[in-house]
Amino acid sequence: MQYDRIIKNGVVILESGDVQTDIAIKNGKIAAIGPNLNGANEIIDAKGYIVSPGMVDVHVHISEPGGIRAEWEGYKTGTSACAKGGVTTFVEMPLNQLPATTSGETIRQKYAAGEGKLHVDVASFGGLVPYNLTSGAIEEQAKEGVTAFKCFMGTCGDPTLDGDFANVNDYALWEGMRQIAKTGKLLAIHAENAPITDMLGKLAKERGETKVSQYVATRPVFTEVEAIRRAIFFAKLTGCRIHICHVACPEGVEEVIKARNEGVDVTCETCIHYLYFTTDELDAIGPLAKCSPPIRDKSAQDGLWKYLFSGHVITAVSDHSPCTFDLKDKPNAFDAWGGIAGVQNNVDIFFDEAVQKRGMSLKMFADIIAKNPAERFNLPTKGSITVGKDADLIFIKPHSHYVLKTDDLEYRNKFSAYVGRDIGAQVVRTFLRGETVYSLESGVVQSPIGQFIRR
Repeated sequence: MQYDRIIKNGVVILESGDVQTDIAIKNGKIAAIGPNLNGANEIIDAKGYIVSPGMVDVHVHISEPGGIRAEWEGYKTGTSACAKGGVTTFVEMPLNQLPATTSGETIRQKYAAGEGKLHVDVASFGGLVPYNLTSGAIEEQAKEGVTAFKCFMGTCGDPTLDGDFANVNDYALWEGMRQIAKTGKLLAIHAENAPITDMLGKLAKERGETKVSQYVATRPVFTEVEAIRRAIFFAKLTGCRIHICHVACPEGVEEVIKARNEGVDVTCETCIHYLYFTTDELDAIGPLAKCSPPIRDKSAQDGLWKYLFSGHVITAVSDHSPCTFDLKDKPNAFDAWGGIAGVQNNVDIFFDEAVQKRGMSLKMFADIIAKNPAERFNLPTKGSITVGKDADLIFIKPHSHYVLKTDDLEYRNKFSAYVGRDIGAQVVRTFLRGETVYSLESGVVQSPIGQFIRR
């Protein structure tokens, strides 16, 4: 067989472990794996690099179509950042677009808005909100190919904006789970107790509190744990498969472990920023590091690392949720937008922190960033370096330190809590279905070849 290209001399992370071997690519797929492969139009030397499956980030926000949020993050800039950072597939959240993705019509609008702009492949979340339970919108979105659904138990959205997302009440959560269970798809849940966190935040502002650390104190661990318990209970009642988003505390993971032991089909993720920052750093960084659930203390971080290594947290995501700088540049952290721009630095930071600093195996690294999320979110052509799967590959140069600068960012709004940090590894090349979409020498390839994935 004549291959399109063969990658040689790299340390390749296979499902069975890492090995120095060759990878042959043909028609966008991995065609062969083994030593001394020959017969290709192009030979690519990966000597000195780790060859990993591209990251599958199952928690990314793009604001297109955007309405008044059109300047937050677009498909072109957001997917360029993914390509540069080694994220070859992501699952896009049903908000912060306007209109939010909550029906068949709105997801078709989203597909149209991204046409010809994608530098990586994009799967989609459908939305569960209180206002789409009686219109057949859940089934419509399933038929349009969403890979999963998403809801918020914490407060979200702007009720003054027509078509914005909205958080569920208990009835909407229960009834939405009943409908989603019939589709067989997964429901991802932002789990925070909205009445308590909202009131604690209101009281803190009335006391004149302004710091990010004081914001963190208004979202205590129990408000996350209680919501996770409630979601799990409803999942037991309805038979809905669920996934808890961005768990920020080990106590939340422990609720998931208990439920799984009882037979509930539930998994959870954490975020790179929870594994990297701690509360005592936040006031110096400012609102750029504000998010919800919030970044917690060192003991919480240590617990998350423990459960990541044990396999009870299946993946670490970016929760890339950017906005314009004016929404972050607030003297009072309570007034700032809550979201961290981070998708460009998932892979390099996690490789540095997990593999180089904590001794995680390369196989576990690849499972966490790619295999586990691809399997959980029903993306069968993604997630591992396996014959027949998409040739979505990244070259990682280990022990290659650089300091992240603002000019390095591909985002529409060039700011991030990670700017100024010394990162100990680099993504030097990214392949999407066998084609180079980013290289350290040339940057992001200008002709987008990404596609929407409909499941």
